[in-house]
Amino acid sequence: MKVGIPKEIKNNENRVGMTPSGVSELTRRGHIVYVQKSAGEGSGFSDQLYEEAGAEILPTIEDVYKSADMIVKVKEPIAPEYALIRHGQVVFTYFHFASDHELTLAMQKSGGVCIAYETVEKSDHSLPLLIPMSEVAGRMAVQNGAYYLQKTQGGKGKVISGVPGVKPARVLVLGGGTVGEAAARLAAGMGADVTITDISLPRLKQLQVEMPSNVHTLYSSEHNIRKELADVDIVVGSVLIPGDAAPKLITRDMLQLMEPGTVLVDVAIDQGGCFETSHATTHSDPVYTLDGIIHYAVANIPGAVPNTSTIALTNATLRYVLALADKGWQQACKDDPSLFKGVNMVDGKVTFEAVAKVWGLPYTPLTL
Repeated sequence: MKVGIPKEIKNNENRVGMTPSGVSELTRRGHIVYVQKSAGEGSGFSDQLYEEAGAEILPTIEDVYKSADMIVKVKEPIAPEYALIRHGQVVFTYFHFASDHELTLAMQKSGGVCIAYETVEKSDHSLPLLIPMSEVAGRMAVQNGAYYLQKTQGGKGKVISGVPGVKPARVLVLGGGTVGEAAARLAAGMGADVTITDISLPRLKQLQVEMPSNVHTLYSSEHNIRKELADVDIVVGSVLIPGDAAPKLITRDMLQLMEPGTVLVDVAIDQGGCFETSHATTHSDPVYTLDGIIHYAVANIPGAVPNTSTIALTNATLRYVLALADKGWQQACKDDPSLFKGVNMVDGKVTFEAVAKVWGLPYTPLTL
């Protein structure tokens, strides 16, 4: 198969779809890999490294899309890429269709085969292609929250750890999944007083046992969240319904319950955000203030640490990329139920029910 790795063109997105190591595995199996010139430079991978791995370097993004049977990316295609995707071409990437109507309609029009990292789901309901980026995003959420808590950045002027004789900052983490756990662990390691919420009692029990002593668990309800907001310093929103829009756990009126300078970090922004007042921001303009509350809602948080993120992502995606390349997408999805669940769109038909429901589009169950 001919596999294409284009350069990411989303704002400040320095990750790349595959490392040279991953490319080497493909070429070793006889596949042809096209990498756009300088695609890996932001992640610390030169064109020379890709060439040594057996890739062919192409000068433009148009060349990569035109030449490849399957495109392997990091982020969803954006407007300049829409027309480059052709009927029947496989695009394997994060799509997050439930938060982007324009993208959904564009991919329908393209007739491409859209396989979304975020909805590849194993039998135990784990999301293997979300986990590595969720672990990065959870850690980065706390780092960024601590940074914007500084007075010079508009925050309350607190150090997250406190000092002897001064209480540490209070961090509220909404959602006990991979992002939430990573955020709570880092915040606890930095010395914060942490509360993590979830609606699953078994998950809360597990977290209670495994987390450090400065992490407390709380059942997630509107009443409980409202009570926590009066003296919280950082709120990390990390709830996820695979493929669907995120629920709004912090409403506009709740901003009045918080002290000015409180920092909200919405990691769920890729799926529309879990704060009612969130809108997507970028690394070049990451925050805005509403009612005195700082909102950080960058839609590609791991893009700030592209070397770590690209390696971690390739570690997770490679087995699926190899299966798709070796067998073709239909046979690969027949053989692997988790990959089957990743197929969101084929030939203009929406094959993932939650996406169809969000946008009021016809749902066509995938048959192979």
